[in-house]
Formats: sequence, C-alpha cells, structure tokens
Amino acid sequence: MSETKDKIKVLFLCTGNSCHSQIAEGWAKHLKPDVIEAYSAGIYPVGVNPRTIKVMAEAGVDISSHTSKHIDTLRDVTFNYVVTLCDNAREQCPIFPRPTEYMHRLFADPSFMSGSEDEILAAFRTLRDDIKAFVETMPESLEKPA
Repeated sequence: MSETKDKIKVLFLCTGNSCHSQIAEGWAKHLKPDVIEAYSAGIYPVGVNPRTIKVMAEAGVDISSHTSKHIDTLRDVTFNYVVTLCDNAREQCPIFPRPTEYMHRLFADPSFMSGSEDEILAAFRTLRDDIKAFVETMPESLEKPA
C-alpha cells in the first residue's frame, strides 16, 4: 500500500487545530504512513500549542513544521474518514460534498488546564499517549461493524 491512491485519507478535526488534531496527525504520519494519509484542521484555528510540539518531540515525533489550518482550506479533499476529537468539533463539523464516514472520539483537553507547568505537561503527555493508542488501532477501528 505504498501508493497514495491506496491510502485512506483521514481528517482529524478539533476546535482550534492546536493540540488534539495536531497530535493525531503527527502520530498517523509517524505510525501509519503506509496506510493513512493524515490531515488535521480546526473549526476556529488558533495556532499549534507549543506544549503540543514539545510533548510530541519527547516521543520522537517532530511536528514543529505543522501549521494550524481552518477546515475550509481542505474542502476540496475527498476524505474517507473525518474523526472529530472534541464535542465542539463534532457539533460544528461541516458536511463534506463527497461520501465521507464520520467518527467521534472524545479526549480530555489540557489546553485550558491550570496548575504548574509540570502538571500541565503531564496532562499533555497523557493526551499524547491516549491519542497514540487510538491511532495504533487504525485503520481497523475506523471500520463500522457489518
């Protein structure tokens, strides 16, 4: 499945495209490059959170060149799956003009957490590891039961 046409196209969508979706895109590109063509976007993009870049680098995944994108910039891409990663994204997810399967997978959001820097980074690491575990199950976990 090394050909792009054989890969499934997956959009990871969250509100700000700063954390959840960036982590998911990074893991998919790192762990599943032969089967998944990964994208990420946000409903209201706010820039990639520096803590997101930091915890991914700790795990050996460089997402420092990622940018925060608005969902509208990807309207012309035909996705096999759109995976919303927060409730706001699920509620505001646009309908794509081509056949697309939608999946919702909720993860805690450490972006607005208060506490010490160590506590906040620990929450980002937990999110990183939880999303990694989810991406490791792909693409099989995206398939709907028959």
